[in-house]
Amino acid sequence: MTTAFITHRDCLLHDMGAHHPESPGRLTAINDHLIAQGIDAYFVYYDAPLATLEQLRRVHTAAHLERLKRSVPEHGIVHLDPDTAMNPHTWQAALRSAGAGILAVDLVMRGEVENAFCAVRPPGHHAEVENAMGFCFINNIAVAARHALEVHGLERVAVIDFDVHHGNGTEDVFKGDERVLMCSIFQHPFFPYSGTESPAPNMCNVPLPAYSGGEEFMGAVQDVWMPRLREFRPQMIFISAGFDAHYEDDMGGLKLVEKDYAWCTAQLKKLAAQTADKRIVSMLEGGYVLSSLARSVGAHLRELADL
Repeated sequence: MTTAFITHRDCLLHDMGAHHPESPGRLTAINDHLIAQGIDAYFVYYDAPLATLEQLRRVHTAAHLERLKRSVPEHGIVHLDPDTAMNPHTWQAALRSAGAGILAVDLVMRGEVENAFCAVRPPGHHAEVENAMGFCFINNIAVAARHALEVHGLERVAVIDFDVHHGNGTEDVFKGDERVLMCSIFQHPFFPYSGTESPAPNMCNVPLPAYSGGEEFMGAVQDVWMPRLREFRPQMIFISAGFDAHYEDDMGGLKLVEKDYAWCTAQLKKLAAQTADKRIVSMLEGGYVLSSLARSVGAHLRELADL
């Protein structure tokens, strides 16, 4: 079986300004690294389709989606908040990013690939049901997970989030949904300053203080996540794959390295083999220093593809 690599050139056109850390260069750096390492030939490549409004409304309100569409500028850049901006291509890129997750689920559920990685932007895990924020407009991982539940009839899915920032949007979507177990680590206290105040029972949040590294991360996975995941027995695993907890990434203050991401991916693959017919869909979230992002994605993909 193979690993799908899903992306689209439209994701390179979304641009929030010359000095914005969430830049088109993130995807270019990943592609260049895979080629330089000689592993690009091991994946099956797909163009991300456009998500439909019907698919997005499983997660977001019609009012939120209409606000986004109305906010797209004819030229230049318009800010929704100080961190989150749209250019004329943002809406199209956001539809491709969400559509990548939809396609990934379909490919995995049909058995055409074993797992999939979506190299897309804008990212999604800060996008709440009715609010864009934190570089995010549509919650890509939530759209994909709801597609697996509502269209493919799965009864239990897990969302794993190891971004340095808490996935407040994903928690907003799934809090109280017993079909979904969300397991996350994140630096705390840190943007978006959430995830620690009375989370819902289906949230397995592990806040980590600044300067935590691989040992603390492994402890969270082994001692907190895995017991909950084994009990839950997910039928598909979704990964909000943010790589900004890397020690080189100055967006945050955690100290992970490539081998930590590889180790975590291997643990999730073992779990998926036990409970989910090996089904994993991973979607890019954060990671803003291009070199560490590219190396970390490479380590993640090597594990997904058994390279």
